[in-house]
Amino acid sequence: MRLIMFGTGPFAVPTFEALIQSPHEVVALFTRPIADSGKRRKTAENPTRDVAIGAGLSVFDPKNVNDPESVEQLLNFKADLFVVCDYGQILSRNCLAASKLGGINLHGSLLPKYRGAAPINWAIFQGDPVTGITIIHMTSKLDGGPCLIKAETEIGPQETAEQIEPRLAKLGVGPVLQAVDILENWDGNSPIGQSQDPAQATRAPRLKKSDGKINWSRSAVEIVNQIRAFQPWPGTFTIWNNETLKQPLRIIIHQATALPEQNPSSGKVPGSVLVADGTDLIIQTGSGQISIETLQPAGKRVMPISDFLRGRSPAIDDVFQ
Repeated sequence: MRLIMFGTGPFAVPTFEALIQSPHEVVALFTRPIADSGKRRKTAENPTRDVAIGAGLSVFDPKNVNDPESVEQLLNFKADLFVVCDYGQILSRNCLAASKLGGINLHGSLLPKYRGAAPINWAIFQGDPVTGITIIHMTSKLDGGPCLIKAETEIGPQETAEQIEPRLAKLGVGPVLQAVDILENWDGNSPIGQSQDPAQATRAPRLKKSDGKINWSRSAVEIVNQIRAFQPWPGTFTIWNNETLKQPLRIIIHQATALPEQNPSSGKVPGSVLVADGTDLIIQTGSGQISIETLQPAGKRVMPISDFLRGRSPAIDDVFQ
């Protein structure tokens, strides 16, 4: 079959490379344009572009793939199927109609849970023990098409989004190739896949910097899940302020452990420092306590808690905000 790949980020790379090596003919890559920042482009900004160039494929990066000019360009390829993964734009009905069989999408969740741009992050944030990938036959509704294939994997208790994403990307390769085979043998009219139950749908919106702010009234387990979920971006941060500081200090927490309520908190306010003894920094939460293991003060490197406490250490009863 004649395929067009739609992808931008690293999540799409294993699938794109597998399609290039498959018996099918990949005729082009459509990808998001590189932001003009005035700086030299880094490969990591658009790894799918580099894969395409290495394979000698044409690369197109329209600002809006649904513009009439882009749709006309797609029609000219006479593609059988679009394969979409980590692209960054939603394909309209007219755009999908520019290929014979429409498009399939590799999505990083077990749909209908976590529809949207950040499914891996929000699954960890919610404390899910299992995640996976879904291949859908695309419609113009965001992540709403019928499910062709799913594959599950456990989320390790300490795994971060940064660690799980490449694992899910590799997990999706085989199912994408299977889905291409399914579409190749489809008559174009019969019902295909399993319809999603809209009542089970949950959202996974694009991350914002403000999502990383800790609400210390949440439980210790929930805050640790947040720390794991928002790596590497936006990071999970808190603000420390006391009379010894010239100004409030923003601190990104990279690793922490949730502790049970070991000692009565005596009504301590969530965010209160309970222990700061040179090797341990323990903070009260709304339920349980957190032992911070690695962190990054604003403008500084990531460091173990012992290095941080050798500097300007928080005092007992300081309140992180």
